[in-house]
Amino acid sequence: MLDRRLLLVHAHPDDETIGTGATMARYAAEGAHVTLVTCTRGEEGEIIPSTLSHLGPDDLGAYRERELAAACRALGVDDHRFLGYRDSGMMGAASNDDPRCFWRAPVDEAAERLLQIIDEVRPQVIVTYDENGLYGHPDHIQAHRVAWRAFEQAGTVAKFYQTAQLRSEMLEAAARMEIFRPEDVDALGYGRETVTTSIDARAYLDAKLNALRAHGTQITVDAPRFALSNGVGQEARGVEHFVRKAGPSVTGCEDDLFAGIG
Repeated sequence: MLDRRLLLVHAHPDDETIGTGATMARYAAEGAHVTLVTCTRGEEGEIIPSTLSHLGPDDLGAYRERELAAACRALGVDDHRFLGYRDSGMMGAASNDDPRCFWRAPVDEAAERLLQIIDEVRPQVIVTYDENGLYGHPDHIQAHRVAWRAFEQAGTVAKFYQTAQLRSEMLEAAARMEIFRPEDVDALGYGRETVTTSIDARAYLDAKLNALRAHGTQITVDAPRFALSNGVGQEARGVEHFVRKAGPSVTGCEDDLFAGIG
């Protein structure tokens, strides 16, 4: 049987759970080695609880590091690494200019750090965001650039996936909860014909919700919905979608990130 090894590259603590938490929990429960690489500690995040509003960026980063450890426990993931950069903040923020931030890191330098992890873990599959970083966050864009560069340079990883939001699900959420504007859906969503892979991890939705609760500085949970600092509810989904950028294909929509790997 294939010794399955999955490596996910995320920008900040909580990104892993929001976009891929159910998938991570499913593969970990099935015995795959799941490695999470988080590029920053999320120092520039907006704090929801008023009792923690006194935390400055460095203290927040340390706090979110502990939140991430709790989220990983909820997901059953015991291999987590930080890439070692500082949160860049939203596009255009003054924090983008901090020489320590991920957005300012030379891609080759950051990719070399990731390559060291790849050499150790030997994953068959890498997962990160698309070229737009899902919604244009500089650290998400940089995570894609760095993960793709490391994938190309490693030459040993079989498949590379990008996370995806189904346009139909976004339109449904827009109609129900007014989360997205139609132009947002057009820009951010993927058509079902474009999505190559859908992972049914509904059996692990409770694990995802518990991991979301662990990120209390950033997320509030009223199951099955959660909200970020904008207070707008979103549904936590147990089926998560991906687009295969590189690697062997199979007929039809894949239901396994390791499909086609001998």
